Amino acid sequence: MTLTDRDKRALLLLGVVVLAVVIWLSFSGSGGAKVVRPADSTALAEKRLARLRQIAATVPAKQGVLKRVAAELNQREKGLLQTDTAAQAQAQLVQIVRKIGKAQSPPLDVRGVEIGQVRPLGDAYGEVSVSVSFDSGIEQLVDLLADLTAQPEIVASNEMRIAMANPKDKTLNVRLTVSGVVPKRLVPEKKGLEGF
Repeated sequence: MTLTDRDKRALLLLGVVVLAVVIWLSFSGSGGAKVVRPADSTALAEKRLARLRQIAATVPAKQGVLKRVAAELNQREKGLLQTDTAAQAQAQLVQIVRKIGKAQSPPLDVRGVEIGQVRPLGDAYGEVSVSVSFDSGIEQLVDLLADLTAQPEIVASNEMRIAMANPKDKTLNVRLTVSGVVPKRLVPEKKGLEGF
């Protein structure tokens, strides 16, 4: 194969262009790795390290606070009505009220009992309630309410209706609603259109 003058000039021109491109790429620096100045100075890194050491030094104290709070929570949750079902918790609540009523002087006769709904109480607990009826004097009612708050379980009066029973004996007809705190697992989940 023979090369004509025209082909020789084209090859020579091509060689010059390739040589120019290689020289241009080597001086432009796009082909090699660039040296980048560090973004942070040593002083700034030392300040960050000192701050991280301060934060790390507070971890044991925070763990101690967490342990104390967890122990206090366990102590307070001992007052929950611990049962397997909500109905058992309501029965336990009725027994507490009857026990307090029997301890009064003279003993109170707890008559009618109405079972209330189990409702959520915050995000972690539930509330069971029962309503009881009885006749008592004003002193007995005050003593019953004081004894109710002194129980180890977390119970409290929720609602009270008082009517005059016998003006001659100064007795009252009382309907008292008492609530107790239970674990959240005893609260039934609501189903239906509430998700919309």
